[in-house]
Amino acid sequence: MSGKIVLKGVNKTFGDITIIPSVDLEIDSGEFVVFVGPSGCGKSTLLRLIAGLEDVTGGKIEIDGDDVSDVPPAKRGLSMVFQSYALYPHMSVRGNIGFGLKMAGMPADVIRQKVEKAAATLNLTSYLERKPRQLSGGQRQRVAIGRAIVREPKAFLFDEPLSNLDAALRVQMRLEIAQLHESLATTMIYVTHDQVEAMTLADKIVVLNAGNIEQAGSPLELYHHPVNLFVAGFIGSPKMNFLATEVRAAGPDGVTVVLPGGRDVRVPVAAGSLQPGAKVTLGVRPEHLKTSAQGELAGDVIVVERLGGETYLYIRPAAGALFVVQADGDNPTRVHDRVAVGIDPETCHLFDADGRSLQRLRHHPLADTIHAAQRAS
Repeated sequence: MSGKIVLKGVNKTFGDITIIPSVDLEIDSGEFVVFVGPSGCGKSTLLRLIAGLEDVTGGKIEIDGDDVSDVPPAKRGLSMVFQSYALYPHMSVRGNIGFGLKMAGMPADVIRQKVEKAAATLNLTSYLERKPRQLSGGQRQRVAIGRAIVREPKAFLFDEPLSNLDAALRVQMRLEIAQLHESLATTMIYVTHDQVEAMTLADKIVVLNAGNIEQAGSPLELYHHPVNLFVAGFIGSPKMNFLATEVRAAGPDGVTVVLPGGRDVRVPVAAGSLQPGAKVTLGVRPEHLKTSAQGELAGDVIVVERLGGETYLYIRPAAGALFVVQADGDNPTRVHDRVAVGIDPETCHLFDADGRSLQRLRHHPLADTIHAAQRAS
């Protein structure tokens, strides 16, 4: 059981409508890959192409070196877990988990062993004789996962499996899926629109936009080094703040840009062909902004969100767009207060007029350490 999946120039059209223009992607054996992007970006379509539930219009899909582009779903060695549990209501948990094996003609004693092993892995042993209606949403989803496990596939495909669960159950199931991947060491491809799920589960995140891969990399790589405005705005919660600005000066030590209110900040990025007066976008994450009497930005607080461990301040400057600051949970700031906010240039991002990220002169040390450890493993 290997599970290496390679997509070469894969595209999909429905009539005159192109859903997936052309995708090249390599998924290593045992890797946990998450497809993420806004609704309609093509992530579920791409998953269905890999599963064989949709035919590719062009390109090639390989599993362990074999071209499976025209191979039916049942013969690809993959198991899929859908958003809907798709359980048989008249069958017990035992019957649901073992149904596929029974249809394949497997001996009853082998089915029993496989079902009980999967149930033990998913903490379902005491529920094996129950019907789906007697289970919670999280338990039903575990049954659906168990039905996939017993087939011992080359890879698991998850299509937004947690979207029907409440917030607490989503967190619980997210942990269980992560532990399942650790124990099975099987390739997993997971589709979600929730970037928090993507950040916490993935070895590699694939960010899709209009059927195109904007960027693929480790969670911290996308967080610290987004290639463009789209990725920068999609990865992170709350999302990155963007300030439309212009270049005041550009040199070998970075690019100086004008902030709302007239002050400036020098961002350590490669200037390239930028000239004074060029329009750029400054990006800075809410967790990298700090309230400070000497801060470079100032504005009026219009909303305060207190979440216990942290507080989010929504601030409107005299000129420019609203921005968000993540502060301590016990921060005393109130609505209508006027506050100043400090910016650390080392944490800033700069994007050119086409939305492309400018290369940083100094990388984030923690991110680089983790990237090196991931490559070594």
